[in-house]
Amino acid sequence: MGMPLVEVRDVWKVYELGGARVLALRGVNLDVGEREFLAVVGPSGSGKSTLLHLIGGLDRPTRGSIRVGGVEVSSLRSDEELSRYRREYVGFVFQFFHLIPRLTALENVELPLVARGVDPRERRRRAMEALRIVGLEHRARHRPAELSGGEQQRVAIARAVVAEPRLLLADEPTGNLDSANARLIMGLFRRLIDELGVTVIMATHNLELLGYCDRAVRLVDGAVAGVYGRGELAKLAGG
Repeated sequence: MGMPLVEVRDVWKVYELGGARVLALRGVNLDVGEREFLAVVGPSGSGKSTLLHLIGGLDRPTRGSIRVGGVEVSSLRSDEELSRYRREYVGFVFQFFHLIPRLTALENVELPLVARGVDPRERRRRAMEALRIVGLEHRARHRPAELSGGEQQRVAIARAVVAEPRLLLADEPTGNLDSANARLIMGLFRRLIDELGVTVIMATHNLELLGYCDRAVRLVDGAVAGVYGRGELAKLAGG
């Protein structure tokens, strides 16, 4: 692993739910290198999504430190600061594609650039380039209902990378896809790492996909139960 892009130090997250305290993360420590493809695995409720949300600035840790590209994310307090961090550093891909039905694929991909105030001609050019990278420039004028599930997820990935983030956070990105489309999406993530130099952190239940990754971290009950290098991923996947 090269220099870490992401540094997680002794991170805890406690939720108050109906008067009860729920411990979602317990003292997590993790480094993620530049251009690395890291899988976060573990049973439901192990803290995978919580960890991604904290790294992405969608939530704040109860205790501990998170640094991304030199930015102390855990010290950002205002919604404006967190929004700026997300715009400048992070792209998100979720299990559900979250495309806007009335917009074309191209218009959906343009949305992050609209939020940044990019000139319309420039944002159209960049959105078309992002669609080209995911192999869907020929579907630019189609609306989500006219696309397959795999195509919709590729549009969502194009939208996530159009603003050139350093970090891509993918939360169960293949959860709604068949195995063929899941493999296509994983191959696409590898291409994005190679071509755009992004770092990818993916939460997944699907251990069959680990062969595409560089490392995996396993969470159990909110704590790191193991870190697995490339040579150990087959063992983790049960192969």
